[in-house]
Amino acid sequence: MGASEDLLRELAPQVLGAVVRRYGHFDLAEDAVQEALLAAATQWPRDGVPDDPRAWLVTVAARRLTDLLRAEQARRRREDTVAARALPDDWLSPPADRPPEASDDTLVLLFMCCHPSLSPPSQLALTLRAVGGLTTAEIARAFMVSEATMTRRITRAKQRVKDSGVPFRLPGAAERAERTRAVLHTLYLIFNEGYASTSGPDLHRAEPAAEAIRLARMLHRLLPGDAEAAGLLALMLLTDARRPARTGRDGALIPMAEQDRTLWNAAFIAEGVELVTAALSRGTPGPYQLQAAIAALHDEAPTAAETDWPQIAALYELLLRGSANPMIALNHAVAVAMARGPRAGLDLLEELAGDERLSGDHRLYAVRAHLLEMSGEHAGALAAYQEAARRAMSLPQQRYLNAKAAGLEPDVPEGDPDPPQPVA
Repeated sequence: MGASEDLLRELAPQVLGAVVRRYGHFDLAEDAVQEALLAAATQWPRDGVPDDPRAWLVTVAARRLTDLLRAEQARRRREDTVAARALPDDWLSPPADRPPEASDDTLVLLFMCCHPSLSPPSQLALTLRAVGGLTTAEIARAFMVSEATMTRRITRAKQRVKDSGVPFRLPGAAERAERTRAVLHTLYLIFNEGYASTSGPDLHRAEPAAEAIRLARMLHRLLPGDAEAAGLLALMLLTDARRPARTGRDGALIPMAEQDRTLWNAAFIAEGVELVTAALSRGTPGPYQLQAAIAALHDEAPTAAETDWPQIAALYELLLRGSANPMIALNHAVAVAMARGPRAGLDLLEELAGDERLSGDHRLYAVRAHLLEMSGEHAGALAAYQEAARRAMSLPQQRYLNAKAAGLEPDVPEGDPDPPQPVA
């Protein structure tokens, strides 16, 4: 990606926020900004970047929005429509190219995209479209759906925001904490979907993970006093630091214990550790800070054998006090097994077996298989690996689990006419 493209991606949410703040009409403003970005992508490489690129984009977008509104008014001559869709020159708000004094338009835009009236999938899609600057086709590829499906999802989300009548401003103090949690959760889900793809041929998809980190950096900059925003950014950095070592040259999954730690991103680790250390000093830690602290313990261990599993287990226990998330409970079982022995972890898995949220998830069976293998119960481990492989949606995970199962297959006596077959 060239310097102009990087600049446009950075400016896109600022320009959209400024135009929506000034003129309203979120859906039309988004179309106008996209046309301004397209004009910049065409003209700037030829004519040079303007002295004030943000103002240039806002001006072009405002002109285009005026054209769109006039076209809309031409189609709808009724007085109420004209009144509702006033032309920009009729508004008395401050100019859109004047930086806001008390807040950043990008932050307001994030809050709008994570409005509680939207479903989580719609929040994800709208955030990536309006704030992340990704095209509908890029978002559709990231979430493994057709472009037409994603277009409908984004269109419905914009219409719901419009129908909600939410004003373009930061929510009041009473609502801000809840909306901030929604923003953090949306960015967390975007990162997770990119870092550990739930389906498809690849273990991870770099685009959504990188975009989540960029947006988390921006959010941390806009909310420097929010310890959970810092914790989320730290968690993303400390987790993504391992990405270069997670797959082999053939794309095969490499578990953390077997990864070449010299390939881990040392700069991300140092930044993440600094962020979470500062955040933890501010008081009672939230879930993102605790997860970042766990990730830091993994990343700072020189070898897998030197991982501080007792402390990791203790941090998961703190997380469990404030969350009924079954994945946290599953990770806690792993940490307990590593700290106290596989039987202790298997006992915890028995308690989780009845949780309907986990019953169909391949990870429950994969963890059971691993702990049974650690215990020397190879027949049970083989069956659990096979079941995990059947339930996994990601092809690299399927291949890894099938390979683990094949490694536990009993030796076939020479001449056996019906040797056991690996899972397809």
